[in-house]
Amino acid sequence: MTATILIADDDRAVRTVLERALNRHGFDVRATDNGGTLWTWIEDGIGDIVITDVVMPGENGLDLVPRIRDLRPDLKVIVISARNTLHTAVKANERGAYDYLPKPFDLNEVIGVVERALADPAEIPQGVSFGHVEEQLPFVGRSAAMQAVYRMLARLMATDLTVMIVGESGTGKELAARALHDYGRRRNGPFVAINMAAIPRELVEAELFGHEKGAFTGATTRGVGRFEQAQRGTLFLDEIGDMPLDAQTRLLRVLQDGCFTTIGGREPIKADVRIVAATHRDLRRLVSSGAFREDLYYRLNVVPLRMPPLRERTEDIAELAAHFFLRGSHAGLSFKSLSRDAIDVMLLHHWPGNVRELENLVNRLAVLYAEDTISGEIIRNELGDDKERDKVPAGEETLGEAIERHVDRDFSATGGRPSNGLYYRVLREMERPLIRRTLAATRGNQLKAAEILGLNRNTLRKKISDLQIEVRRGSG
Repeated sequence: MTATILIADDDRAVRTVLERALNRHGFDVRATDNGGTLWTWIEDGIGDIVITDVVMPGENGLDLVPRIRDLRPDLKVIVISARNTLHTAVKANERGAYDYLPKPFDLNEVIGVVERALADPAEIPQGVSFGHVEEQLPFVGRSAAMQAVYRMLARLMATDLTVMIVGESGTGKELAARALHDYGRRRNGPFVAINMAAIPRELVEAELFGHEKGAFTGATTRGVGRFEQAQRGTLFLDEIGDMPLDAQTRLLRVLQDGCFTTIGGREPIKADVRIVAATHRDLRRLVSSGAFREDLYYRLNVVPLRMPPLRERTEDIAELAAHFFLRGSHAGLSFKSLSRDAIDVMLLHHWPGNVRELENLVNRLAVLYAEDTISGEIIRNELGDDKERDKVPAGEETLGEAIERHVDRDFSATGGRPSNGLYYRVLREMERPLIRRTLAATRGNQLKAAEILGLNRNTLRKKISDLQIEVRRGSG
């Protein structure tokens, strides 16, 4: 029996494109431009799948979803919308929609979602209330890369699944973790964050699990760990790739057994927390090198969530900049606007520090310049001239030249047979000039250099010391 798809959208072009695509795949289609007609069809028992826009004459598509679920629980609803914000994705999930697709959508994706909905015999999970969801959610941007993030966050908010957030420094990993907490089941509990890279290795276990009085030298009172602080809430383990192996073993036991003991304690404590971890490092490579436990990796990586770098969502730059200017004005900074050529310059920038770098730039512009409209020349001066920045000092080879030298030497020495370890030898040799040039580009600002390199500041300090890199006095 041919499935019937009901479409409700007040945009004739959208209706026509969807109808033709679904007809080509063998579906019967009924299309309307309003929610009233759609509801009549549903009351008459017509349709196997509903595709509805949010904003339509007579009826809001999101408001229809719970009514459809009450009348026909097995009828799955796919929400489409040009209001491409996290708010829309969250509300669609809250109301019980089967899926949410932002406009403009890929027709193949629509067909895939329809076929999956028809093949899925399971009842649609009940919508989960996220409380009073405001439009001012933590993310700004309507790019395709961010739409994927919004859809994933909306699905995960209704669960307690462990999430691994990966992404470069400055992409908003903690914002994603906070969104999962603030609009999820555990929003009434605490959100506790701990940065593994910022804690001395010997203190990580005590910080996480707490300790009893007298458990070690200096433990004059009982210390409450982050797991206890996060009970009935969310524990955010930032920079999990920097966790020492001993602490990894103990964390694995907690994830396996669901309980933990304090250092020096004997009574197990139930761990009623949701774990969200984050890292900018390649954990699979750390697993291969033995620096991270493989079994812990799989325990944490239940659902991976990738935060895209700004260079993959450049269409969001203008909106992000306007958002940061507005937020700065609320804090007493001058509000500015960007000229067209200023935006063009920003679109060409690589943004190694991602959204954090953009926010810092906006705040700097608001403080340092009297102009109401920021020009492209100002942006070029602030971001630096790429040609000048990328010049290689006299007598130093480029990265490409270094790679060619290593490959040529290896193949000559081995008679054309590849040798082991080439990648790491090149990496070791290029690490010192890479760090030194980054420090020069940031005028010795170690905090900024760490952001650009994607390193923790303490890690960068250690590398500067180990590699004997001279830093100008007065640097960060």
